[in-house]
Amino acid sequence: MSVLKRFVKDTAVYGLATILPRIMNIVLVPLHTDVLDPANYAENTLFYIGAAFLNVLLTYGMETAFFRFFSKSENKERVYSTVLIALTTTAVLAFGLLFLLKNPIIEALELRSEYFGYLIGLAILDTLVVAPFAYLRAKGKALRFAGIKLANLAIYVVLNLFFLWAIPYFNLKFSWYNADNILVYIFIANLAASAVTFLLIAPDFFRIKLIFDRQLFKQLWQYGWPVLVAGLAFVINENLDKLLLGNMLDKEVMGAYSGCYKLAVFMTIFIQAFKLGAEPFFFNHAQSKNAPATYATILKYFTIAGALGLMIIVCFIDFFKDILIRDAEYFKALEIVPYILLANLFLGIYHNLAVWYKLTDKTLYGMYFSIIGAVLTIGLNLLLIPEIGFMASAYATVIAYGVMMMISYFYGQKYYRIPYNIPRIAMYLTVATTMAMVSFYYLREFHIVNFGFLLAFILLVFMLEKKELEGILNRNTTSKN
Repeated sequence: MSVLKRFVKDTAVYGLATILPRIMNIVLVPLHTDVLDPANYAENTLFYIGAAFLNVLLTYGMETAFFRFFSKSENKERVYSTVLIALTTTAVLAFGLLFLLKNPIIEALELRSEYFGYLIGLAILDTLVVAPFAYLRAKGKALRFAGIKLANLAIYVVLNLFFLWAIPYFNLKFSWYNADNILVYIFIANLAASAVTFLLIAPDFFRIKLIFDRQLFKQLWQYGWPVLVAGLAFVINENLDKLLLGNMLDKEVMGAYSGCYKLAVFMTIFIQAFKLGAEPFFFNHAQSKNAPATYATILKYFTIAGALGLMIIVCFIDFFKDILIRDAEYFKALEIVPYILLANLFLGIYHNLAVWYKLTDKTLYGMYFSIIGAVLTIGLNLLLIPEIGFMASAYATVIAYGVMMMISYFYGQKYYRIPYNIPRIAMYLTVATTMAMVSFYYLREFHIVNFGFLLAFILLVFMLEKKELEGILNRNTTSKN
């Protein structure tokens, strides 16, 4: 099997484990927005912002460090054992510490105190499974990985439907059910799904001899702490806009913005599936003679697929909004969608480009780039929200991720040169973005024209990439023979 074909296969399996949960989350968006008004939806957003911060803090870069050291170590089991023990120990210690910091955390997130226990339980459980899931990915056990992820999904979806739809619809009577606080049942469903996930993967804690290598942990920490800082900066880039909108405007605007932000979930799915397959792939094939050329090819087709996805969503935005968000209260923020999609595409390209500092052990640069993005996010939001409202957050997200993308490219070419076809990539981005914006602002009701835009873009790609695609397919056929 060719290198590129193996990459596509792994990404497809990991993508299944990522895409189906995201798709089901999309299915749940209408349910959530039906039962929650924008102000309550803002509460839901605040809860998951807290979960995102805690996830980064509690894993402190160990997942990325694990892949780096696992790929080059002769004693791979020792790497896994050390990371597993480290994350488990710190998660247990953090459980107590977080309860001591309960009040400051609640105040920072403006979260109801009754939700705090669910937040901490979810964060701890999700941390405990990080090392076993990383081990499954590194060992190529994609099917087991996907199976457990899908079990998590099934529990979460079924419980959401039971709590939020079945009980009210069939007028079921339970003494414990509180119809005045429907939001809490979303958190209960998530916590239950994470608990079952932990039980399913728990046997992997004992499949190897548990040994903690202090010297190895020091190396893992040195590699991982910049990833921790970069992760915190990334969470700021992704979530601070929502917090600031809630504080500087109001919770209803924040909820509408967060709801429309969900329409960009298709791009998020694509990026997440790519990351799950790409990270172990990049490390495992770093010593290959053709690695730089392979990385360049992957980025080009990633950009093409992402640009096409952006066009599909924007050109048919009214179709997607009517399916996902039926409550018209949320539509006031619909204009953010093209910009958030473009920003997420920039982020996906940035993750692609990040291979250089991960392979050269210069993770400090990833931290610097993320901090630059966070500073731009904070500054632009504070400066522009009072002037132009929620669109300031959308513009800030595009600028932050665009700057991170460009800086990473220029530094990467200095330390680990990869022959990216920048003119071609820039052309695809420009054409797709231009067509999408024209459609959104001027041609939303002209579906035939929008469909023509999509066909024109696909035809352009086919004309320019036909020879290369034929060459890749011929190499795959030859390798089979």
